[in-house]
Amino acid sequence: MINKNNFRHGQPKKEFVVANHNIRFPEVRVLSEFGEMIGVMSSAEALDKAHQAEKDLVLVTETAKPPIVKIIDLAKYKYQLQQKKAEGRKKAKTQDIKEVRLTPFMGEGDFVARLNKVIQFLEKGDKVRLSLQFKGRAITKKEFGFDLFTRVFDATTEIATTEIAPKMMGNKLVAQLMPVKKK
Repeated sequence: MINKNNFRHGQPKKEFVVANHNIRFPEVRVLSEFGEMIGVMSSAEALDKAHQAEKDLVLVTETAKPPIVKIIDLAKYKYQLQQKKAEGRKKAKTQDIKEVRLTPFMGEGDFVARLNKVIQFLEKGDKVRLSLQFKGRAITKKEFGFDLFTRVFDATTEIATTEIAPKMMGNKLVAQLMPVKKK
């Protein structure tokens, strides 16, 4: 059961950082503030070194043998963690592949609507897969499908490049567009 009093909307979950007297390992590998190796020593010795430097002893990796600690100001370490997490969120934007389905003998209004959707996806930064299914005897008129794809490619030349050229896969014509990187 979730305690609603402890649940705060919109606030990031606080991460607990193990530091100073909470480090309870017999031996630790000590790094300086700048990441240089000081050596392997007991936790008490490492804590003394940190106090001499007027800094904190912070556990960086507990899974290593022996665990790795760093002599650094605790507030600075928490700030660095926060920056790494924010950077990870920025890079996490993935490119989705959106699919737009066409038909070989579609009307002009339908084509324009689908073309606008393709342009919208590309401007948002997503890849677009174009697919055109031939049904029945329409397979004998493949050139209509290729012509439709050519019209889409011509309309999107400034904002996209062709990642996968049009090719037949069974009774389906498939191509893929990739947005051009903005400078």
